[in-house]
Amino acid sequence: MADYDRRQGGGSSYNNSKKRRYNNRDDDDYDRRGPRRRYDAPPPHVRIRKQLLSIAENPMRPWHEEIQSIASLFTENWEDELLRTNFVELILQLAIEQPLKTPFLAAVVLVANTNKPEIVDILLGKLTADLESKIRQGDWRDVKLYLKLLACLHNCLDGEGVFPVLEELFSRAVDLQTASSEDTIGTELVKIILLTLPYIMVAAPNQWQQRAADLMEKTEIIASEPHALQALIEPYHPESSEENQSPSMSTIGLLQSQLQAEANNGWALPCLPRPWDFPANGTEEPPKLSGAAKHALRPITVPQIVVAGPRPLFPEIYFSVYPVQDVESVPSTATAAASLIRDALLDTINILHYNRNITARFLIEVDCYFAPRTFAARATPFDRLRDIEPPKSTWKPEDVAVDAVFSQLFQLPNPEHKLVYYHSVLTEACKLAPAAIAPSLGRAIRYLYRNIHRLDIELGNRFVDWFAHHLSNFGFTWKWTEWVEDVDSSNLHPRKAFITGAIDKEIRLSFAQRIKNTLPEPYKILIGPEQEKDVPDFKFANDQTPFATEGREIAALLKRKAPDEEIQPIIERIHALAIDNNLDPLVASTDVFVTAVLHVGSKSLSHVLAAIERTKDRLTDAGAASDAARSQIINAVMAYWSAQPGVAISIVEKLLNYSILVPSVVINWALVSYAGATRGEALAKAHVYEMVFHTVMKVTGRVRQLVQKSTEADAMVDNETRDVEVGNMRGLFKAMEDALTAWANGSKDEMLDTDGDGNSESEKLVCRWGERWLRVFRRRAAIEEAFLLEATKKATKAAAAADSAPALPGAVATEDAAIDIE
Repeated sequence: MADYDRRQGGGSSYNNSKKRRYNNRDDDDYDRRGPRRRYDAPPPHVRIRKQLLSIAENPMRPWHEEIQSIASLFTENWEDELLRTNFVELILQLAIEQPLKTPFLAAVVLVANTNKPEIVDILLGKLTADLESKIRQGDWRDVKLYLKLLACLHNCLDGEGVFPVLEELFSRAVDLQTASSEDTIGTELVKIILLTLPYIMVAAPNQWQQRAADLMEKTEIIASEPHALQALIEPYHPESSEENQSPSMSTIGLLQSQLQAEANNGWALPCLPRPWDFPANGTEEPPKLSGAAKHALRPITVPQIVVAGPRPLFPEIYFSVYPVQDVESVPSTATAAASLIRDALLDTINILHYNRNITARFLIEVDCYFAPRTFAARATPFDRLRDIEPPKSTWKPEDVAVDAVFSQLFQLPNPEHKLVYYHSVLTEACKLAPAAIAPSLGRAIRYLYRNIHRLDIELGNRFVDWFAHHLSNFGFTWKWTEWVEDVDSSNLHPRKAFITGAIDKEIRLSFAQRIKNTLPEPYKILIGPEQEKDVPDFKFANDQTPFATEGREIAALLKRKAPDEEIQPIIERIHALAIDNNLDPLVASTDVFVTAVLHVGSKSLSHVLAAIERTKDRLTDAGAASDAARSQIINAVMAYWSAQPGVAISIVEKLLNYSILVPSVVINWALVSYAGATRGEALAKAHVYEMVFHTVMKVTGRVRQLVQKSTEADAMVDNETRDVEVGNMRGLFKAMEDALTAWANGSKDEMLDTDGDGNSESEKLVCRWGERWLRVFRRRAAIEEAFLLEATKKATKAAAAADSAPALPGAVATEDAAIDIE
């Protein structure tokens, strides 16, 4: 307030509006503003970085203006060493991290080459060194992206440019395929070659057609041959009446045929951008580019033995959720655009996994990075596509983006990242552009729902997980009325199984009453009153239940954390009563004790874990007493939490971690005991599949961990332990094979005991579920065997390399000393 009191004129001027605005003694045009803050333009390397990072992102600014602006700023400040270093590093970094921008980055380099050709030599030196390093490491995606950048720079390369490298890669692919038909590195190398050729053809048109034709004639030998593992990763499992349907196309085979068609069409490739083609409206760039300096690409060394690298390689199937439509909203598989656009989007999705928001923005703005008029206008309704007249495109950018994400979400055997990442990308895209993305997602959901009976069961459960997770981000709203006719179907029907599985997952993500309020009236019968309870009823609270008194007594002792000595007399009393009633005493006491533990810990997962931890010894002893008692532990858990199977599955997984249960017991309970008790209906329950699948993945994950540790130089795992675990895993898969084969063939005892002749609808559905389960776990078994074979090969090579390596001076002395000690 003192500042206000010291104003000129005293406090009496406060009410004088004229003096408040300006002083009477000043002229009216007197500028009373203070001095402007000093503004220093950012240094050139900062401006270059900002412009390169945002290149091609603004659809309102022409490409050639951005490219020329960046190139001019760079060449004008050529003497700045920091600028040159940052420019080269940023070009290479963006080519790897944001592959959609590679053609535009190459155009900047080509324009800069007209004034400062030295920059290309610097860039090529760094690029070739990095490329050789990636080849040695087996980082094949980065190899592909570096070759893509070189292909876009092909017009400024001297001699044959990139073709010698492609020939070397093909030579290695032939060697690998000759050695083993199940090799996946060779097919990956051929895919890299085929994806590089289109960018060479658009960068240097009408120059390399014959060279490309010769190379494609060679690649056809590998690309056109179905891979030995392709049948295992087929996303669709057709019914017996649909066996005549052709299998899905492999990505590499499809790409080979598409490029052959493009070659016959003169390599038009209308979808690929050509930012180095400047418009002829007075600019001087076209003649300068054509007469720019050429640069020699030094020979790139490809080792005789190439490795698979950090990412596991498998054959790839081209999967789409928009395969057959009356109007093409995505590129047809007959055109190379389908593979080229998909490849660029998949690289973007998988590389930018650390920032789902940026990934979603790239997907929404995909039309910025391809040739003009490749796509229809954004957010064009599907019905309006019919009004678009040729030759205008009807490809919806939203459909193309959604299709690419689903192809990763439904990739077999495993996507590159966790499934929840792809969930989050679709969620973010829908939040950024709800009016554009939501209709595309709706059509994808309806296609998958219509074909859920043909979809591989592993993919079907991924669909259930994503669908429920996605709805949870948008108020659990969906047009359930479209599927109301399937509510009354048999529980064995795949669509009914999807509906019940999705509702169960929704309840896990919220609570039953809220989900019930979002459903139409016919669906509400699927949510029983027991699911609306926070805590299940304690069956021993009812005096009519056998062993009710003993159950309540044990629960009371557990609540006050009584020692085991106080519980033992009650257990012995249960044994005596069970024998009197001709019951298995171990099964009876296990049921009572486990149910009491679950009741005491029913408040939350942390409570039940604490209760299990306190009673771990007794639970372990009970499980070790007999197979029936161990199976009863699972029975008790699943019965107590029958209304909330997600909680039951979590508890079973914790019991596996504590070694109270073993995987074989879980598998036997699910596929033999419970499936038999329900006459096969258990095979249609999503939570049963979830429990079995997680158990198998836990086993295979442990085996992989042990195998990898046993091959290390300082291995802490002996071969005997590894071999025991591998044998247990194989035994588990064998038990699953036997059980599921019986269900698939209809030879299970529970099916033979029925009055049916095997031709009833329910029996056919049970057999169908058995076939689908069997296919999933046969694939898992084959994948693990392939991993063990590859690990054995690596260990053999490592041992051979160690034997052939020259001994160090101290090695002989150490070995002699060891012999003396022995």
